[in-house]
Amino acid sequence: MINYLAKKLKVIKAVALVTYKEWSAYRTHSMVSIFVGPVYFIVQYFIWSAVYSGKASLNGMELSQMLTYFGVTTLIGYLTMDFADWNLQMLVRTGKFLTFALRPIHHRFFALSQKIGHRILGLFFEFLPCLFIFVFIFKINLRPASYGWAIISVALAFLMNLYLNYTIGMTAFWLVQASGVRRVYLLLQGIFSGGLIPLVFFPPLIQKLMLFLPFQYVSYVPAMVFIGRYTLAGVSMPIPHIVGLQAIAVALTALFSEYVYRLSMKRFTGVGA
Repeated sequence: MINYLAKKLKVIKAVALVTYKEWSAYRTHSMVSIFVGPVYFIVQYFIWSAVYSGKASLNGMELSQMLTYFGVTTLIGYLTMDFADWNLQMLVRTGKFLTFALRPIHHRFFALSQKIGHRILGLFFEFLPCLFIFVFIFKINLRPASYGWAIISVALAFLMNLYLNYTIGMTAFWLVQASGVRRVYLLLQGIFSGGLIPLVFFPPLIQKLMLFLPFQYVSYVPAMVFIGRYTLAGVSMPIPHIVGLQAIAVALTALFSEYVYRLSMKRFTGVGA
């Protein structure tokens, strides 16, 4: 077991390092986020300042908490950003996935290793500069209620985003060109993950629906764990409970992703190879 884990870690290290070096050649592309993140935050600041005009709180959130929420979701997005869906549908469409199908390594594990390397680069060129801007320029309190639970929740969000995106990318085995499905999914994820607006601002019926969808575990849940309280559809949970539920959701999504992967292997024809 120890040798097995050591081999897996060796693969992760090798692939992550290569990915880091490859994308570091285009690090100015990542550094654009240093401007995009703060500009997005400024827009949210003016919008919510106007919404909160004359009001102490809305849906249980004060203005300071709202600004913290958007600062946290922006930073979490830098750590969990994923491109597995785009990469996989490109490999399937061009037939290059054939080379990965013949390798003695699961392609999703390879994608995970790539993402680790890519997000380490994002940590240095996106996350840390924007963290500095939010804390020292915008004076946003970005200290988590619990460092331990926050780190665990963000790590689970990292995995959830990978499994969801990879599953969407596997639609290419049926459609070949899956960019349309990918765009629809990204739209739904942006809305229902809490990245555009906290989920407690949706109508009660939609909030109840989102309790059973995986999107909240990508952004909303880690953000609320960071803040230190979780509420959705009138349901409040202690932080350890919601993080445990997030872990279960990640495990179920991983199993579903593996099931779809096995079906996909029966569909793969090497088109374009």
